[in-house]
Amino acid sequence: MSAESNQLDPHTWVKSHADYLYAYTIKRISDEEQAKDLVQETFLAALEKIDRFEGKSSERTWLTAILKNKIIDVYRKNSSGLRKDVKAAEHEQEDFFEHDDGHWRSAHAPQTFGIEDVDHLGNKEFNNILQMCLQKLPALWMAVFTMKHMDDADTTLICSELKVTPSNFWVIIHRTKLNLRACLQRNWE
Repeated sequence: MSAESNQLDPHTWVKSHADYLYAYTIKRISDEEQAKDLVQETFLAALEKIDRFEGKSSERTWLTAILKNKIIDVYRKNSSGLRKDVKAAEHEQEDFFEHDDGHWRSAHAPQTFGIEDVDHLGNKEFNNILQMCLQKLPALWMAVFTMKHMDDADTTLICSELKVTPSNFWVIIHRTKLNLRACLQRNWE
């Protein structure tokens, strides 16, 4: 075992990091069992790679980096072969805009959400509804949106990891936002 790995204490990982890693995962996966499995897989992968820890980051940062890669693997697995879900979602959006000029149809025009108020209970409720809306998206769209807007991942990385072209990436982001907005307007009072 190298000198760097002595900085790690695997015996305390569960107590020190499991709750944080689980919370991080559940916001991105929204499947409790899968989130628990990913945290466990992260600990196992970290044990296997303990001799590669260089000490350039904290233990938690290192574990989170391993977890991020595992989450990306899930996104990649869930999004492969699901192009028919994308077509169905695209079809649902056809009535959002006027065909001749591209402007919003009045029935689908953006509405105010009322989330500008500082209401912590409301924010929790809003976050629950947002998670529900995210789960309704095609897997590829959810993966792209989550990586871009929750993880602040670089567009080039997202395209590379999820095997989408840059132009497809921007179409997915746009359509995801349209779907999320419509879902939130339907479900958020």
